[in-house]
Amino acid sequence: MPGFTPPRFDDALLAQAVARLRAGELVVFPTETVYGLGADAANPAAAAKIFAAKGRPSDHPLIVHLAATEALARWAKDIPPVAWRLAEAFWPGPLTLILKKREWVPMAVTGGQETLGLRIPAHPLALRLLRAFSAVSKQGGVAAPSANRFGRISPTTAAHVRAELGEQTALILDGGACPVGIESTILDLSRFATRGAEILRPGGLDALALAEVLGAMPKQRDKKSAPDAPRVSGSLASHYAPVTPLRLLEATALPDFLARQAAAGCRCGALALRPQANARICRVLPADPAQYARMLYASLRELDGAALDLIVVEMPPVGFTWNAIHDRLRRAAT
Repeated sequence: MPGFTPPRFDDALLAQAVARLRAGELVVFPTETVYGLGADAANPAAAAKIFAAKGRPSDHPLIVHLAATEALARWAKDIPPVAWRLAEAFWPGPLTLILKKREWVPMAVTGGQETLGLRIPAHPLALRLLRAFSAVSKQGGVAAPSANRFGRISPTTAAHVRAELGEQTALILDGGACPVGIESTILDLSRFATRGAEILRPGGLDALALAEVLGAMPKQRDKKSAPDAPRVSGSLASHYAPVTPLRLLEATALPDFLARQAAAGCRCGALALRPQANARICRVLPADPAQYARMLYASLRELDGAALDLIVVEMPPVGFTWNAIHDRLRRAAT
């Protein structure tokens, strides 16, 4: 990733992590997007531990992380040719492909569906873990949602994981701060013959980049596709949410709103593109979408821990490169 310096890794800790995965235990590891709570994806009992640790509904599917593109055919069937082109272009990277699963893939991982989310993460420590696990495991996939309580703010540092899940939940591999900072884009190819490619969750890879490989802009999930679209991670109305109530406001309305709240004694924190004098705490984020995304979750966590009554977020700019950020903020405010 641009500007990302890989940290040094402890080989002994990596070997311990592989041993734990083989034993059906949980391991937290960094990806370029967020930290994942991982388990052997071929082991239904191990996957069940993820749901228990997160408080995650059992019908909410997990994403399986792979070590190499060739493993795609081991987990998925009826793979359209475009899937291989997308994998060649964007893996390792923040793109999850939804495909029809092989018969052997546990329903515990797919949330009871016949489809499966697959990706290869672009973090050097994640890749070392996945390659080492693949070398000693028959299937080699690691199921890993974000390493936090279900519905809450995703973690982008090991410290976030420790604060939320505790030290004893799983072995934690510390790979530094995640350089992308929001989850992967989820692209449905399971209905490609009838619906083409459809984005079910915007994320770290925008639609314009996908269009260059697809030859056309991918569809965006809408109400018409919802009845038969696969369920995917992060698609519930309320998600990525702080405990403190969060409200979205246009930039023009923000100063007056904060002034009124301050006068009423409300302790407001602000997340904005420029300083806000009437906020108890204000965190200013860059106007560049990639930098904004990298800092978003850490900033929300900081404000959520500051004993505030309300977090007010300035609505970011619009455009394809901001779609994933708008998605996260809308769900956090629901």
